[in-house]
Amino acid sequence: MPGPTLRPAARTAAHQVDGPPAGPVEIDVRTRLFSWITDRAGLIAISRMSAEDLARARGRRMTHNMVTSRVFGPMPPDVSLTDLRIAADGGPLTLRLYRPHGPLPPGRRPEDGLPIVVNYHGGGGSLGNLDQSDWLCAHVAARVGALVVSVDYRLAPEHPYPAGRDDGYAALCWVVRHADALGGRADRIAVMGDSAGGNLAAVVCLLAREAGPVIDAQVLLYPVVDLTFHAPSTTAFERGPMLTRADMDVFRTNYLGEDGDPGDPFCSPLLAPDHRDLPPALVITAKVDPLHDDGVAYAHRLRDAGVSTRHTDHARAVHGFICFPGMCRAAGEALLEICDELTARLS
Repeated sequence: MPGPTLRPAARTAAHQVDGPPAGPVEIDVRTRLFSWITDRAGLIAISRMSAEDLARARGRRMTHNMVTSRVFGPMPPDVSLTDLRIAADGGPLTLRLYRPHGPLPPGRRPEDGLPIVVNYHGGGGSLGNLDQSDWLCAHVAARVGALVVSVDYRLAPEHPYPAGRDDGYAALCWVVRHADALGGRADRIAVMGDSAGGNLAAVVCLLAREAGPVIDAQVLLYPVVDLTFHAPSTTAFERGPMLTRADMDVFRTNYLGEDGDPGDPFCSPLLAPDHRDLPPALVITAKVDPLHDDGVAYAHRLRDAGVSTRHTDHARAVHGFICFPGMCRAAGEALLEICDELTARLS
């Protein structure tokens, strides 16, 4: 599906952020330990992976046993998970539905249908799967009383831009069209994503502004919003932890393929010429993250355009922290922020 044409915006003062502090940055002790272990074990070394390595990494699935729940977080008992396949222009897509079965928030009845949150997982557009978002999606479903739908979009380098973008938008449109059958409400829709998934969430908001459907809220966790990588934090944290500049370069090359342009607003939503009339936003950033400054800049850009925007900056958190709630205290804090925002916007 070809998207509308947007010309990149000129860089403005909203993109000139202070960047990370000049002195040492404190990281939560458990997060520091986890980052050290993954670095030493070579568990996160994207820049050294071949396309075949990426494919094998994507094939690995997490299971919620006692060990993994210590890192990836326990699942709430009152949420069911169901995978289904839908038809899309790029081929079949898998969606994972998280349905709450516990008490709903006051004033909400099951027969009225549940609000719907469409989620896009992170992974640089080359990695990631539905499993890594289980903790976040299941807890949002339980706490907000919403149907959460997570999208298993196509990944690069086998499927470069605009495959992921098109899958993300196609899944959103499908969910809205079938909201009644799913037990959801087409007039209460939010999108959510972390890292590269935050990019897709922001981009589908740009697409939906032009062609529908109406989106009531967007939640962006340390999103990738500018693939030109000019922000000061990109240099300050070029060696990580968790995400390095070398990793970012590989992700960008894989995602853009031969024809992609990092200045394209549908790759870099920060560079869109107009951010007016986009959905109300919650932007969550991690201070110890190469993507920090771009996330801050995007929150500024949305506010400057008159979009109701809430921004929270987790001072001792690293990139990807929402995926490791058992190790990163900020994950629990961010979850509460997300659920409060979605409950208010989708009521």
